[in-house]
Amino acid sequence: MVGVRNGIGNPLRSRFTFKTFLKIVDRIGDVALFLRVLDLGSISAAARSLGISAAVASLRIKRLERSLGVRLLHRTTRRIHATPEGLALAERGRALVEELEALTGDLQRSGRGVAGTLRVTLPASFGRQYVSPLLPEFLARHPRLHLSVDLTDQMVDLVSAGVDVAIRIGTLRDSSLIARRLVQNRRVLCASPEYLRQRGEPSTPEDLAKHECLVLVGAQGPQNVWPLTDRKGREIQVRVRGRFESNLGEVVRDAALAGLGISLQSLWHVHEDLRAGRLRIVLPDYPPVATGIYAVMPQRRLVPPRVRAFVDFIAERLGTNPPWER
Repeated sequence: MVGVRNGIGNPLRSRFTFKTFLKIVDRIGDVALFLRVLDLGSISAAARSLGISAAVASLRIKRLERSLGVRLLHRTTRRIHATPEGLALAERGRALVEELEALTGDLQRSGRGVAGTLRVTLPASFGRQYVSPLLPEFLARHPRLHLSVDLTDQMVDLVSAGVDVAIRIGTLRDSSLIARRLVQNRRVLCASPEYLRQRGEPSTPEDLAKHECLVLVGAQGPQNVWPLTDRKGREIQVRVRGRFESNLGEVVRDAALAGLGISLQSLWHVHEDLRAGRLRIVLPDYPPVATGIYAVMPQRRLVPPRVRAFVDFIAERLGTNPPWER
């Protein structure tokens, strides 16, 4: 009789196990919501990032607290703080949430391809010119994927903005992120033929002090120290100045085309102008130090399949033979 019970009991036990698994997944979803609240600093902000109402998010946090029998958050009129129990849950729960996301993502990819919503931020000019034309092909490869693309030259906080991956150009400073180098970012000094006819062409880096130099303003302020490479391959720093600066690379390029001065530009940005003769390379024996073009992601133990698919695709299409180097 015992053997019979075990025999007919297996299907019921399997169904019970599956239901239990679904409850566990639901509970981990509440933990993920709790972590988002800590990351963004409020329940309403976490709710907006997940596409649910603040009331529903608050109920789910309370449900999680009841099920654990502890208080996870201290709520004040100005902000939310984690209790010691909440901090312990955050420390151990984040890895659990990421493991489940990776598991379900792998299952989706193996069973029906990459799915879900992928949130991407791109530099405005580079994204419009080189990444945007590739996106129809990427979506065709992954028909179950929803893609949200933000083009901006502002430095977006990936965690607080809920962004999965960013394309960034230059030197990376944020050690809390992980990055994959996609391609070298070769740079040039350039000016319009008209400017060079009027002002003459510099022959050494020191000659830049006699010229109008067009300065890009970044998050750290004006980029008025240009790193160049001398004839022995050593890096030298040259401080420049001029009457024109902008926080938008397109505007600096337009100023160079208009004959306002010498500009430090990424090759991808001006290669067509150079080929057409609208701009000419200045100081070819002292090229600017190259940087990189990177895919940048929030720190995770495992990269979600949708992110991995996007980064692999962009690396495949741009990394081996980028259009501006052809």
